[in-house]
Amino acid sequence: MKKIRVLLMVLFAVLFITACGNQGTKEAPPAEEGSTTKENITTEESNEGKPEGTPVETAAPETDYEPAFPEQTRVKAVKTEFDYQTSKIAEGLNSPWGIAVLPDGSFAITEKGGSLRVMSPEGNLSGVIAGFPEVDSRGQGGLLDVKAAPDFAESRMLYFTFSEPSEEGNLTAVAKGRLSDNNTAVENFTVIYRAMPYYESEGHFGSRIALDPEGNLFISTGDRMDSANRRKVQEFDNGHGKILHITPDGNAAGESPIENEEANPEIYSYGHRNVQGLDIHPETGELWASEMGPEGGDELNLILPGRNYGWPLVSYGVEYGGQPVGEGITEMENTEQPVYYWDPVLAPSGMTFYSSDEIPEWKNNLFIGGLRSQHIARIVLEDNRVVGEERFLENEGERFRDVEMGQDGALYSITDNGNVYRIGK
Repeated sequence: MKKIRVLLMVLFAVLFITACGNQGTKEAPPAEEGSTTKENITTEESNEGKPEGTPVETAAPETDYEPAFPEQTRVKAVKTEFDYQTSKIAEGLNSPWGIAVLPDGSFAITEKGGSLRVMSPEGNLSGVIAGFPEVDSRGQGGLLDVKAAPDFAESRMLYFTFSEPSEEGNLTAVAKGRLSDNNTAVENFTVIYRAMPYYESEGHFGSRIALDPEGNLFISTGDRMDSANRRKVQEFDNGHGKILHITPDGNAAGESPIENEEANPEIYSYGHRNVQGLDIHPETGELWASEMGPEGGDELNLILPGRNYGWPLVSYGVEYGGQPVGEGITEMENTEQPVYYWDPVLAPSGMTFYSSDEIPEWKNNLFIGGLRSQHIARIVLEDNRVVGEERFLENEGERFRDVEMGQDGALYSITDNGNVYRIGK
């Protein structure tokens, strides 16, 4: 009898462990060509913002730094009054990283491992699109951002960023290629710029693309996630920790705004840790960037030509071990203050300005995908200051990698889990 009891106890333990182990491990099925899903999410679930007028952030900060001016952090909560709808419209993407709207209303979506998909506004996904060279997809690397050329309707040209491997390490590379007429291949993929030098690291590639009114490219890069390499961010002979301004052929777009005759002419601004959000204000034409800080201190910056954004000399964050960054200061002469910072962090990734008239109260607001924070942040700006913040989809448990406004005036966001969400009418 004792042996039977022991056997029963072992059998029960095995069944219990198996059941627990199966929870949360189910993988999303691969999306087949033409497949789609639509899961409506109630507005109440996707918008549990704080009462309007109270601070949007109530969690304890990760540092004890004080802001340089009022409303530089922890601004009041706002709440959208328009009766918008949210839904999950597609699933099964393989680590998507960038999403770009195309003239016909469809979207180009990169997959980190080195492939591209095209998605309809309803969420129908194409098959895997080939035509890319080897990418270094370790860590934060891979095939990263994508942006359609202004003349895409005629040229079908797409711009890409990716982590290019070599025997010397890897770097952020910029390329262009033509999407075939039948959406099955990228043709004539050509590297137009490399953010030299190569460096052995798996992180901080930056890699967002924004297009200026003349069709030139702004490209962000990172400090390569190594404290030994941070000094390059403040130097002008390399492409690390910069925002770069180049033509579609990869040359410097105009004269350098840096007051240093030896500076690489494509450097537009410097002192950046890891910019993963980049967009141009639809009315003012100003360039804005969201930047990942260390522990605490993620930033929203208005990017001005030739300016120094401080990293690693100043920061509103601390090292992951709790030590101060540099001398532990947040202000220094000849460095720019962030317009806004988050503490605790948002972990801001892709972002977009809202320029449609479909939801008027969102006009010229900024929407930023949050990774560690697991929500999309709406940022309300007035006179280049943040006056309100709202959170969307914070109950979905998703890392929102990029967000784009569609031709229909809705917002579309991709997540690290391979899902696509729509927010709009």
